[in-house]
Amino acid sequence: MMKPRIVFMGTPEFAVASLDALVKAENNIVGVITAPDKPAGRGMKMNTSAVKRYAEEHSLRLLQPE
Repeated sequence: MMKPRIVFMGTPEFAVASLDALVKAENNIVGVITAPDKPAGRGMKMNTSAVKRYAEEHSLRLLQPE
């Protein structure tokens, strides 16, 4: 049986646990959609989501709306 193609959508820290479970179960994750980077703090440094960092670390295709 063919595994379904999954597009994961999430941004907050707690969404990483779900994405990690899908990756560890060797699901066919075809893309990850997360919120765009945004400036935060006094220095207005760009802040990336935990989901984006995880997707990049695991070489998953990443999409962010503008």
